[in-house]
Amino acid sequence: MPENHDNRPGADPSTERLRTDSDQQNASDAETKQVWPVQDPQAQGGAPAPESDSERTQQIAALPADFSGFPIGATQTIAAVGSDQPTAYHGAEQTNPGATQMFGGQQGGVGGSQLGWNTSDEPTPADEKRQKLLKGGLIAGAAAAALVLLYVGDLLFTSGSLPRGTVVAGVDVGTLDPAAAESKLRDELEPGLSKPVRLQVGDRGATVKPDEVGLQMDWAETVKKADDQPLNPFTRIGSLFSTHDVTPVSSSDREQLVAALQEVSPQLGLEPTDGNIRFVGTTPIPVNPVPGQNLDIQHAADAVQAKWAEGRPISLPVTQLPVSTTREGVQKALHEIAEPAVASPVTVRGQGKNATLAPETIAEALRFTPDGRGGLKASLDGPVLVGAIEPQLRDTMKPGKNAEIKLENGAPVVHPSEDGVGVDWEKSLTPLLDTLRKPQQRAIQAVYVPAPAQFTTDQANQLGIREVVGEFQTGGFEPASGVNIRRVAEQVNGAVLRPGETFSLNGYTGPRGVPQGYVESGIIEDGHPGKAVGGGISQFATTLYNASYFAGMKDVEHKAHSYYISRYPAGREATVFQSPNGKSIIDVKFKNVAKSGIMITTEWTPSSIKVKLWGTKQFDVQSSTGPRTEPTPPTEKPGPTTGPCSPSKGAPGFTVVDTRTIRDITTGEVRTENQKVKYNPQPIIHCPPPPPR
Repeated sequence: MPENHDNRPGADPSTERLRTDSDQQNASDAETKQVWPVQDPQAQGGAPAPESDSERTQQIAALPADFSGFPIGATQTIAAVGSDQPTAYHGAEQTNPGATQMFGGQQGGVGGSQLGWNTSDEPTPADEKRQKLLKGGLIAGAAAAALVLLYVGDLLFTSGSLPRGTVVAGVDVGTLDPAAAESKLRDELEPGLSKPVRLQVGDRGATVKPDEVGLQMDWAETVKKADDQPLNPFTRIGSLFSTHDVTPVSSSDREQLVAALQEVSPQLGLEPTDGNIRFVGTTPIPVNPVPGQNLDIQHAADAVQAKWAEGRPISLPVTQLPVSTTREGVQKALHEIAEPAVASPVTVRGQGKNATLAPETIAEALRFTPDGRGGLKASLDGPVLVGAIEPQLRDTMKPGKNAEIKLENGAPVVHPSEDGVGVDWEKSLTPLLDTLRKPQQRAIQAVYVPAPAQFTTDQANQLGIREVVGEFQTGGFEPASGVNIRRVAEQVNGAVLRPGETFSLNGYTGPRGVPQGYVESGIIEDGHPGKAVGGGISQFATTLYNASYFAGMKDVEHKAHSYYISRYPAGREATVFQSPNGKSIIDVKFKNVAKSGIMITTEWTPSSIKVKLWGTKQFDVQSSTGPRTEPTPPTEKPGPTTGPCSPSKGAPGFTVVDTRTIRDITTGEVRTENQKVKYNPQPIIHCPPPPPR
């Protein structure tokens, strides 16, 4: 182990002054690496060892004690390690290029330790950094040269063709000349251009046909648009590893395209859904709001024109439609209203009897709508609640009874009305919404009020229904039709019209089907006998129309039969018809234009039906039927070849005009009304001969 630095053999303190500031930075390393001369192993009886570079360095003779460095400009001769030739230095400059000792070099010579020179074979960090920079510079230079060659070569190679990586509607046309690019685009895209264009918004879709909106490709302009060679070297080199999409150039009938998008917009749009609360049994379920979407028509048209040739669904832009509720608002209504509302029943206190609103009924009646502040407001369906409460409190109420006018001994008699007691449901249910929020004291009070008759005795007497003001009778119907005529007569009997009111036969009876007591009766159409429910009602309609005709009522609606029926007066008859579900198709309507009320009564027999209108006589009515004109002969028509056939001799068609003259006996005013009716000829039906036995 070496001794103390200051006591080394041959050390001269004066050599320390030769160190510069930069030498001092490596002093510690130099001192650590300094190896002192060792004795020859052979002199100590040891075997000779191989001589290493470091050992050769360590065998340099020590400097004399009075060595104080090289004077500036002086020349010294130092034996080079491993050489017999002296080395001359002029000042700090080495004159022997073959010497291994250099100022600041990696190998130290005589006195190198004291001069700050590196006497080790290992490179310093500064040397390593310089070597890395040199190596990196050489690599960068080589890469730059390669890129320049690549750029120039690519520029020459692709001259006159479309840029590399150019893609049009999914078709790669890069490096092709314009003619070849146009040909490739036509070959790959044209076959699909006649197919409907699929439009997509989320999971909703629709289609438009290209020919209906004028969509057409412009191949030449598309290639011209794509034929733009970039000169930027980074862009060109980048094209080796990427693609560049070019939007095809196409045209359309913009007006037709916009109209087509507007037509399919409901299929692609989405109506906004505000928050709500629904019930599954008595469990409230929050329904979070969902914003809506509306198709952005103009931008959608741009997207279709740009992408329709790609043959893929086109995602269209939309605008958001806001909602007026929030998730937080829904949750608040859920916890503050819905959940407490169905937590337990509510008692409705009546007079001597109570009713109960079960949670199931409350859930059915509870409604939620936006409150305009992001939340929900609650309301109650009154009919649902009344339907549940009223049967339970019916014994505590007495409905009012209307006055009635009945025929007794051939004259109208007024039966007086009676007032009753009922529940004011609106007032009774007003506090219920607040009660539903309470965990306890869940009860409300039914509010009882008088229930007067809707048609009072005084009102009945003031109608002046005392005498017949119009009547009519028909007959000649078959038994099944007679059943239907009697049923409709029962329904209409006793109907009362106040002045100014209009009577509708279909509206008053409602549906006339089997559940209402009507039966099938025979009908014949072009020789085909058949049956229909309600047959014969037209005879009652004709009878009712004529009774109102002679009472001086205003005709609001009626329609004559297509064929003339001999048991009815020509030009003064009517038919009615309803759809299978009871919807009115053809009706008989008249308005009470008299100063008195009108009551309708009916009298039925198995062979006739009579209708009377009662009131106070005001009008005197006369009827005059004109001659039958414009005769139309019947045509012959074969009857059915299968099934039963009903032959007919047919009847000619004609036109007739009916005139009604009305005189108001209270004022003397006279007015005349004309009604023109055209009947079609009834065909002559020839039935085929019966098959031979």
